[in-house]
Amino acid sequence: MTEAEKTVSTETFQLSHLAIPLLKGVLYRADDPRLWNALLNLQAGVRDYFAVLGLTLQLDEAEGYAFLRSRAEAEDEEQKLPRLIARRPLSFPVSLLLALLRRKLAEFDAGGGDTRLILSRDEIVALVRVFLPESTNDSKLVDQIERHIDKVVELGFVRRLKPSAASAGGQAEYEVMRILKAFVDAQWLAEFDQRLAAYQAQLQASPGGGGDE
Repeated sequence: MTEAEKTVSTETFQLSHLAIPLLKGVLYRADDPRLWNALLNLQAGVRDYFAVLGLTLQLDEAEGYAFLRSRAEAEDEEQKLPRLIARRPLSFPVSLLLALLRRKLAEFDAGGGDTRLILSRDEIVALVRVFLPESTNDSKLVDQIERHIDKVVELGFVRRLKPSAASAGGQAEYEVMRILKAFVDAQWLAEFDQRLAAYQAQLQASPGGGGDE
């Protein structure tokens, strides 16, 4: 085998190992530095590879994450490809939680210091509950918020951590993943503020309204 053939063989092997985790979800530098470095070295080939599938590689080297996003759909119906990255409609409480976590991340970054935003379950519950309808059953309300947290974990915007010795009562802790910044930008937050104002007005007019999914 010639040196050129060896190079092609090596690159093909590396591309295949990059493609699989990217198709599964987000690739983080902190999770696998070797794989991350391979992605940086081969990102041109990775972009070309996924372009054939109608996907684009979104890579933020400063924040240390990469993921795939569907290309803007072609105007000509005949040129459209089947969607590989599914769109996931979100309930209002889940959208609310994402917006609140995004703001918390912005405040955290402005304060400097650590790069990892870690919140306890109680801290996340406290963020959300003031925006939800009042309930006479506090435990039921907390259960509802925990279901919303589980959905955000499933979407990959938050990672559940093992309880630490310092956590109050051994309660669950969560890391807010920095990829949230790529999906919730200033324009999205501004639009959500308008929705939130309308939602709060609705709650005031109808105090008994529900807040569940």
